[in-house]
Amino acid sequence: MTVPLYIVGVGSTPTGRFADVALRTMARQAIDLALADAGATADQVGAAFFANVGQSLLQGQHMIGGQVALREAGLDGIPIINVENACASASTSFYLACAHLRAGLCDVALAVGAEKLSHPDKARTFSIFDGAHDAERPEALLRFLAQQAGEDPTQAAVAQQRSVFMDIYAALARAHMARHGTTQRQLAHVAAKNHSHSVHNPLAQHRAAMSVDEVLAARAITWPLTLPMCAPIGDGAAAALIVREDALERFDAKRAVRVRASVLVSGSDRVDGRETPISRRAALRAYAEAGVGPEDIDVSEVHDATAFGEIAQCEHLGLCEPGQGGWLAEHGHTALGGRRPVNPSGGLESKGHPIGATGLMQIHELVLQLRGEAGGRQVANARLALAENGGGFLGHEEAAATITILERAAQRT
Repeated sequence: MTVPLYIVGVGSTPTGRFADVALRTMARQAIDLALADAGATADQVGAAFFANVGQSLLQGQHMIGGQVALREAGLDGIPIINVENACASASTSFYLACAHLRAGLCDVALAVGAEKLSHPDKARTFSIFDGAHDAERPEALLRFLAQQAGEDPTQAAVAQQRSVFMDIYAALARAHMARHGTTQRQLAHVAAKNHSHSVHNPLAQHRAAMSVDEVLAARAITWPLTLPMCAPIGDGAAAALIVREDALERFDAKRAVRVRASVLVSGSDRVDGRETPISRRAALRAYAEAGVGPEDIDVSEVHDATAFGEIAQCEHLGLCEPGQGGWLAEHGHTALGGRRPVNPSGGLESKGHPIGATGLMQIHELVLQLRGEAGGRQVANARLALAENGGGFLGHEEAAATITILERAAQRT
């Protein structure tokens, strides 16, 4: 990254089901928090990037969603860019804000993600996900994954009462189990670890600790996944204020966090799941851009829409060898106090997954970690942090993936 960039302010609402809170209200809350955190005002923002996925379907705001949502926060008259990239929307807004700053188009930019998924008609909420994959061919994907797991592909079918993504994640997990010997109990270790982390996160949607046995005994979703292994649907918003180095003197540089890498890639038409996956390709680019390796990362937030997602991403990011993601969790290495802390926020499984805000919620958590402001979930002496956020599914992998690497800034006098 040729132009040094810094995050000077972050803000996030809690995640949950807020039936009486408007999306624009949540967006403003997150923006106000980020501006206050930076000691900034709205008139200092040169451009804003607004991420959202479900506003059109659930709130009827088919266009100019960002302009509508951000006006109440005093953001008008500047470029406002609307961003939709499935579950990677918020991290894509962050990537675009960084690109805007590197291009010299302004020196202070705001990335915002907001989502309101709670709706009286649950089927309508689930229908949002129908456009996040090749809607004409989900059965073909599930048949392929069944073959990878050694199952009868003619029995693969998409469930009608839940998001197809739970079927996809379950099929991916079964294929991984068949190939590497990963167990359902290892999946439960991931979920139990994340639910334990969430106890210390006041913004998390679920804050009750669970044991491995409690996770295994919970309601089945689609084998091998149980309910606590899956991210809940919820509402929320998050924001980050990013500046060029030449604007840093206007803010509190001692609390600034440096952006070492911000990478966005799209999926490729791979022949099968054994080739280099999208998040691995993105991670390699990010490591090269930051001049670091996976061994240098002190804390990570990864896209655990299910417990298997965390296992897979730990492998793709190089935090362990392929096939060892379940072992890593089972032996406590990804827990607070372990050698590879992952999802100290509680992850999507506990923190929640308001899809248009998720990526910025990950960044919010990592900024707190690098500042030493994460309270009971603090990773000791964290200097380098990584966020991985994927969106959609196309072919045999995510349609989009972002990797963000952040660094605790050196103390300035």
